[in-house]
Amino acid sequence: MHLIRLSLLAAVALLATGCANNSPALGSKNISYGDTKAVETVTNEFGSTDLQMIAESMTRSLAQSGTLQGRPVVQVYDVKNKTSEYIDTREITTSIKTQLMKSGTARFASDNTDMQSQVDQLKLQNQSGLYKKSTVSKTGNMVAAKYRLEGSISSIVKRSSDYKDVFYKFSLQLIDVESGIAEWMDEKEIRKTTER
Repeated sequence: MHLIRLSLLAAVALLATGCANNSPALGSKNISYGDTKAVETVTNEFGSTDLQMIAESMTRSLAQSGTLQGRPVVQVYDVKNKTSEYIDTREITTSIKTQLMKSGTARFASDNTDMQSQVDQLKLQNQSGLYKKSTVSKTGNMVAAKYRLEGSISSIVKRSSDYKDVFYKFSLQLIDVESGIAEWMDEKEIRKTTER
């Protein structure tokens, strides 16, 4: 009996290690996964490393400022892109929101672009007659934001026959909705130079 148990355990262990190590790889041999935190220097345009540096810098600064005590509700506005290139500024604010949420520093109201979806969902639940009344979210109970988070990103590009220099400046501010006073403000600067 003891020998049967040992044989069975050995067979299960062999199957488990065999399955874990022999997974087939599909696709091109020219594609590989990289470190998402590695410094990306493919071009001097705005890239993943810039996004991560900005999000981490702003999150750290805001969390350490002490302004967000008691996990206040914050509404995030789209960052204005004042550069000459396309930058998905929503990804910057999403990264900042995610890091602040994970740290337990703040809570977030529907932002200005998602507010219509929130209103539509409340209307659907309350006016369509499709939902059980005891499960319907009541109107008039949304929590108003204490603060508004907004900012901008701008760039200065200089070129010569030998170099291209791009200077990015990201600014963010936290404004008290009731008073209109900016309670926190910070900026992150990035310079990228390419030799031709």
